[in-house]
Amino acid sequence: MAGFFPEFDFSRVGLVRENILSAILKVLGTVALTMGWALLAHSQTTPLSPKLSRSARALPLTEFYSTPNPLPEDKPGELIRFEQSDDYHLAYGISAFRILYHSRSATGKDVAVSGVVLVPDRPVPAGGWPVIAWAHEFIGSARQCAPSLVKNLDEGPLLSMYADLGYAVVASDYAGLGTGFPHAALDVRSNATDVVYSIPAARAALLQLGPKWVVAGYLQGSSVAIGVAEAEGQLGDPNYLGAIAISGVAQPQEVFQHLAPGPADLMLVFLAQGIRTTFPKFRVEEMLTDKAMPLYQQISVSCEARLSSEHTGKEMLKPGWEKNPYVEQFFTRNTLGQRPTGSPMLVITGESDRNVPLTLITATVARLCEEKDRVLFIKSSGSDGSAVLRNSMSEQISWIRARFAGHPAPSNCP
Repeated sequence: MAGFFPEFDFSRVGLVRENILSAILKVLGTVALTMGWALLAHSQTTPLSPKLSRSARALPLTEFYSTPNPLPEDKPGELIRFEQSDDYHLAYGISAFRILYHSRSATGKDVAVSGVVLVPDRPVPAGGWPVIAWAHEFIGSARQCAPSLVKNLDEGPLLSMYADLGYAVVASDYAGLGTGFPHAALDVRSNATDVVYSIPAARAALLQLGPKWVVAGYLQGSSVAIGVAEAEGQLGDPNYLGAIAISGVAQPQEVFQHLAPGPADLMLVFLAQGIRTTFPKFRVEEMLTDKAMPLYQQISVSCEARLSSEHTGKEMLKPGWEKNPYVEQFFTRNTLGQRPTGSPMLVITGESDRNVPLTLITATVARLCEEKDRVLFIKSSGSDGSAVLRNSMSEQISWIRARFAGHPAPSNCP
C-alpha cells in the first residue's frame, strides 16, 4: 500500500503548525504545556502497564454510579442524574461534572452509562461551548476501571488542554465501566453507541454546551471514534461535524490474528470477555484454554490483571478459535468501513506504530476511502500512542477548528 496516500499541506485549512503551537502556548502558558505533555509522555499505552499504582490514582465508587438493574426504561441519551465534582486533578479554570445517562447495550437492552463533562470556567460564547466527545483507550473491563474513577481521567493533560482551548469535553466511560452492567470490551459498536448518547445527556445537564460537536479517540478509542462516525452516517445528526482517530485504527480481526501466534497477550482474554457480553450464548471455554480461564475470571474484578511468565499465546487459545461462529460474528460486526459516514475524518498514525503494524492501518484507511468518505490520513513522528498523541497536537487542533468554522474538509484519499 506504499504511496497510496499523498502528502497533505496543512496550510489549506488555514492554520499552520507554528500558529497553532503559538496559540496553545498563549492559552496554557509554556510551563503548563510542558508539564502537561510531560505527564502524557509517561501515560500508559496499555492497561497492563499502569502509570502509577492504580490504587494511588483511584477514586471511590460512590452511590452516584448505582442504578436498578433492570433500569426503569427511558430513551437512549436521556439524563438520569449529574453532579459537579472537585475530585479530579485537572488544569486550573476547568469545571468537571459527572453524568449518568441511558444508552443501549450490544444486545439492545437499556443500560446506564457514566461519564464526565469538562467546561471552561469562562464566559460562555454565543451559541455555547463547542463540544469534543472523547473516546477513551482500552483500560480494562472491571467496573472500577472507569476513567471517571481515576483522578486525572486517564488522559487529564490532553482533556484539560482541549478545555483550555475553549471546548467542552464529554468523556463517556462506556457501559459497565463505572455502572453495574456487563462491559462489552473491545466492541466498537456498543462503545460508539455510548459516546453518541453521551452528547444529548451532557447537553441536558449543562445548558452552556452548544449543539455542534466532533469526536476524538485514542488507541482502541480511535476505532470507537470511527464507529461513532459510521453510526452518525445512519442517524444523520446535522450538528455532528467529524471524527479524529489517533494511533491504532485497524480491523479487529486482523489485529487479533496478528497477536495470536506471538507472545501471550492479555488482550486475547479481554476479547473473549467482549464476545461473551455481545453474544451471551458464546461459551468462553470454546476459545480459551484451561490455563487462560483464571485470567478471564480476574479481569472482571481487577484493573491490574497480569500475565505470568508461564503463559504463551498458543497456550491461551484453543486451536481453531477464530472459526467459532460467535468470534466470526464479533469480528464482522466490528469491521470498520462497512458503511459510509457522510462526514470527514482525520486519521493519525505513527511513522512506526508499535501497537499496530502500519500495513494494517493503511489498509483500514483505504477501506474507509472506498466508501467515498473524506479521510485525511497523516503520519506523525513517534512509535507509540502517547508520542503520536503529543506530536500531532497542532494537526488535531487545526482540523477541529476548521470543522467548527465550517471550512471544507480536506482529504487525501485517491
